[in-house]
Amino acid sequence: MKNISYKFLTIISLLIVLTSCGNSNKESVDNTNSNNEGFKEDSNEVEEVMLTEQQFEALQMKTDTIALRNMSGYVEANGTLEVPPQNEAAITSVVGANVVSIKVIEGDKVNKGQVVAYLSHPNIIKMQTDYLNAFSNSNFLKKSYERQKKLYDAGVGSGANFQKAEAEYDASKAMVNGLKAQLRLLNINASSVQNGTIAQSISLRSPIDGFVQKVEVKTGQYVEPQTELFEIVNTHHVHADLMVFEKDVYKIKKGQKVIFNVQSIPDGELSAEIYSVSKTFEDNPKALHVHAEIENKKGNLIPGMYIKGKIQVENSKTRALPESAIIKDGDKFYVFSVERKNEDWSFKPVEVLLGAKDGNWIAVQFTQELDKTIKFAYNNAYYLIAEMKKGEAEHEH
Repeated sequence: MKNISYKFLTIISLLIVLTSCGNSNKESVDNTNSNNEGFKEDSNEVEEVMLTEQQFEALQMKTDTIALRNMSGYVEANGTLEVPPQNEAAITSVVGANVVSIKVIEGDKVNKGQVVAYLSHPNIIKMQTDYLNAFSNSNFLKKSYERQKKLYDAGVGSGANFQKAEAEYDASKAMVNGLKAQLRLLNINASSVQNGTIAQSISLRSPIDGFVQKVEVKTGQYVEPQTELFEIVNTHHVHADLMVFEKDVYKIKKGQKVIFNVQSIPDGELSAEIYSVSKTFEDNPKALHVHAEIENKKGNLIPGMYIKGKIQVENSKTRALPESAIIKDGDKFYVFSVERKNEDWSFKPVEVLLGAKDGNWIAVQFTQELDKTIKFAYNNAYYLIAEMKKGEAEHEH
């Protein structure tokens, strides 16, 4: 009897142990499934990551309200910064001469009419003496013409003599005017030459306001006529010159906005508006020039700089966040709202639905309506979720 009772109690004990193990395994499977499905939605606890001020600064956290961006309907286009032809000038000499002195260096700001260099050569002196001789000879022929005219009008002079004097005087005036025009090109005052003042050198002057972009000469150098010596550029009118390929030309028109970057401003975007679309294609590559006026000029914008931009062909805007602000957990995507709590920072996950991607930005939609003043973490979402998972693991233990 005792043996039967002992066996019965042993069987009962084994059943209880097996049942207990089964329940334990079931709970383990349920917890595993829960972890694979993302954050615990049925929990009454609000999940949160807390960072101290030191951690916040060390991670270089960026926070801001949600941004509105044009995330779709754009045409990618590359190009360079350029200035209109009327805002560029090449300074040359009209005669062969030697450079006596240079008054500017590359990068200097110059005003219209400002002297940039002086040139000298015996030919320059000869042109002035030729003018002076022609002017004196013209005065002599003028008097001879006037005398012959009086005699001819009085009927005592020969008509042939009068006509000869008139022709010689007219030819001398043409000679004087031609030499005077040449002196004007050399920036030499003809009146001073008439008074006997002969300039030993001539000045080269800037025809526009701007900056000296190139200096192609040195002191003492002989320069040929029409050789480019200086290049002046007015960067105030610098604009974006983009190349649009044939397949996208039909989408482009005046008034569209352009967002672009230049290497001299690595952390900022510049915006522009198209004011001119070329009507002819370049052969290599087969693309069209599109000119856009820069709206927020800043930094050192120099003609010739390479730019990479996007032309917005639609005006619709949507809420968007940087890619580094979004993290995937399970089959859902989250961003982190930010709130200051005393001296620390609180980050809470907020579920979002993803839309179009534009570079490093992604359009987002929230599953529930949020206050527009809420700020979000713009970076380090991967770190924040890792800290949250770490906190959950420690809590379970």
